[in-house]
This record gives sequence, C-alpha cells and structure tokens, in this order.
Amino acid sequence: MADLADLIRPEAVGDGLAVANKKALFHQLGQLAAAAYGVDAKAAVDGLGAREKLGSTGFGGGVAIPHARLDGIDTIRAVVVALARPIDFDSVDALPVDLVVALFSPPGAGADHLKALARVSRALRDQDLIAKLRGAGSKDAMYVLLARDEARDAV
Repeated sequence: MADLADLIRPEAVGDGLAVANKKALFHQLGQLAAAAYGVDAKAAVDGLGAREKLGSTGFGGGVAIPHARLDGIDTIRAVVVALARPIDFDSVDALPVDLVVALFSPPGAGADHLKALARVSRALRDQDLIAKLRGAGSKDAMYVLLARDEARDAV
C-alpha cells in the first residue's frame, strides 16, 4: 500500500504529460517542482540530468525514479507524472517509461535520501498500484492513490 503523502503535494502530480525524451521530461519535472515546492527549476533540471549521466534511473516495468539533491529545499519532496506516451529511458529492462516519480532532497539528506528512494521503489513494485496509476485518468486520482493512507484517514 502506498503512503507517500509526506513526500508529495497534489500540485506536484501531472497526468498525460506529452514529452519526446528525457531532456523534455526533466524540464517538465523541474517546472512542476518549482511550482509545487519553490525550488529553482533550472537547478532541478540540471540535478536530474547530472544524476542520469551516472546511469539510468529507469526502474523497469515502464517506471523511472530520477532523483537529485538540491539547494533551497528543506525536506525530501517528490514529483509524479504519467506520460501521454512512453519514452525511451535506457531502463534496466529496455522498456520505455510512462510513469515517473522524481525525488528532490536537500544536499545533506544522506541516509534519508536513500530511505526515500527505497520507499518509493517498494511502492512502485506493487503491480496493482502501477495499474491503478496508469488508469487513474486524473492527477487528483493519482495523488489519492499515492497518499492513500492519509486520504483514507481524512474521510
């Protein structure tokens, strides 16, 4: 069961994003992060690109978890997008990616950054969740799926 409510805000979710490649995707992720969390969009894009040069963050099964450490952010935050069409991501299984969870952490996050990556990757191994995210149809529905425990408690 996903409960990523502490990492994500509703305005940090995008559905049906149309991008042609990783560079365009990272630009959109940077824009969403800037709007949702007040980070510098260019720094977010540059950070994602620099990390990706070390090796693909394509997780497999059409999912990617790009991540970067950013100045100007005080806690770990996520941006989640479903793409209109899958893009090549050099993933471990060579499949194109259509679901992306980008993580942004403060430079000194250390172990907390790794724990957040592990949490997100565990959640994204849940094939039922992945299917529901792909079929959600709106960013609001995607957010509820990702923040499910908190959303259920609020009702």
